[in-house]
Amino acid sequence: MIASMPRSQTPAVLLATAILFLLTPAAAQRPGAGPSLTPQELARAWDAEHVSSPVSALVDHAEVVRRLNDLEPDLFTVEQIGQSVEGRSIHHVRAGTGPMPVLLWSQMHGDEPTATSALFDIFEYLHRHRDSPIVRGILDRLTLHVVPMLNPDGAERFQRRNAQSIDINRDALRLQTPEGQVLKALRDRLKPEVGFNLHNQNWRTSVGDPPRPASMSLLSVAFDEKRSDSPGRRLTRKLGAVIRDAIEPFASGQIGRYTDEFEVRAFGDNITLWGTPVLLIETGPWPSVEQDPPLVRLNFVAIVTALDALATGSVDRADPRRYESLPLNESRMFYVLVRNATVINGAGVSPYTADIGLTASRRVRTTDGRREVHIATTVDDMGDLRANAGLLRTIDASGLFAVPDTGYEEGALVDLPEWRTRGESTLAVGQPGRIALLRSAEGGRYRVEVVLRER
Repeated sequence: MIASMPRSQTPAVLLATAILFLLTPAAAQRPGAGPSLTPQELARAWDAEHVSSPVSALVDHAEVVRRLNDLEPDLFTVEQIGQSVEGRSIHHVRAGTGPMPVLLWSQMHGDEPTATSALFDIFEYLHRHRDSPIVRGILDRLTLHVVPMLNPDGAERFQRRNAQSIDINRDALRLQTPEGQVLKALRDRLKPEVGFNLHNQNWRTSVGDPPRPASMSLLSVAFDEKRSDSPGRRLTRKLGAVIRDAIEPFASGQIGRYTDEFEVRAFGDNITLWGTPVLLIETGPWPSVEQDPPLVRLNFVAIVTALDALATGSVDRADPRRYESLPLNESRMFYVLVRNATVINGAGVSPYTADIGLTASRRVRTTDGRREVHIATTVDDMGDLRANAGLLRTIDASGLFAVPDTGYEEGALVDLPEWRTRGESTLAVGQPGRIALLRSAEGGRYRVEVVLRER
C-alpha cells in the first residue's frame, strides 16, 4: 500500500521545489559552504597577523624547517618526503580532511621565494581562524597538500637551478633530479584534483600599454600541443578569474597572463597531462624599493580566495572570460629607465643621445655568517626605448651627460670626461649598471646630479 501524499507535497509544490533547487547556487547546495571573506578583509588579516620574514630572499632551508617544526600538530601533519641533491629535507604539509585534495608547491626555482613566505602566512591564518566558518569550510571540504620549498639547495645559493645545475621545472620526463622525483611521486600518490604551481617571474615582465609591472601573472596550463579544452582546464581558468577579481583592488592594471603554449618538459604541463589540472601563479615586480611585503600579501589574498572558492563552490560561477581577457605578458619594464641622455660611453666614441634601460636582479651574499640581499643592475638596452617604462624610477636626462661611474659622489663638481679617451670602464649593453649623470655648472665644470650603482 502506498502512503498518501501529504497535502503540503502536492505535485505543484514538488515541481516548484525542484525548480527552486535547480536555480539555487551550487555553493548553497554544497555541504559546509559558508560566507566568504572579501579580499579587503583578507588583506587586513594579513596586515595584522602575518609571520613571514620582511625579505623573502633570505628565507633558507633552516628557517623553513624551524617554521614547520612550530606548526600545530593537531592541525598540520608534516612529513619528510625526500631529500635534495645535497641531502636537505623536502617536506609535505597536510591540512584539512575534505574530499577534494589540492596540491600547492613553491620554490621549485631556488631564487623564486615569494610564495614560500605566503604559504607560512596561510598556515598561520588557518591556525588562528580554525574555528571561523571560512576556515572550517576550507578544511572540511578540501585537503591541502603543500610543498613549501622544493629546491632547498637552490634556495641556499639563491639560484634558479638545483645543485646539479638542472632546472627542475624542465625535468618532468627524464626525472634526473631527486627534487623532481619527489614531486612526481607525491602527485602520483595523492592524485590531487587541482594544483597550484607557485613561481616568481623576471622584473622586466610588464602588461598593458603603456607598460606597467606584471605583479602577478596567471596561466591555465595546457596538457598538449593543441591546447585542448577539458573540465580541468575550465576549472583552472575559473580559478584564474577568481584570483583576478580578488587581487585587482590591490594591483589594478598589474595582472597578466601567460600564453598557454605546451612545454613538453615542464612539470605544470605534465602534471596537468597526468590528471591534475594546474594553475600557474607567477609573482612579478612591484613598483617600490621594498618588493616583498606587498607581493607576499598579494599571494596570500590570491591563494586563500582560490581555496575558499573551491571549498564553497563559488568557483563554479566564476566567469572564465575574466581570466581570458587578461593582457599577455611582455618584457617592456626596466628597473630604472634613463631617457634622453647624452652618452659619453668611455670607449672613444663621439657623444650621442640615447635612452638607457637598466635591469635588476637580487643576489644573496653571506658575510660573517649573515645572509644579505644586494640588488645588482645591468645595462640591458640602449637607444630609443620610448615604448618601455621604468619600474623603480624613470629619469629625464635631457641636458645631462651619462658617463661610466668611476666613483662619483652626488653633488660634487667634476670635469667632463674627454670622449676621445678610452676609459677603464664603459657604458654599454651587458655592463654593470654603474652610471653617473652630469649637468653643466659654473666655471666650465659639471655637477654630479645622479649616481646609479648596486645597492
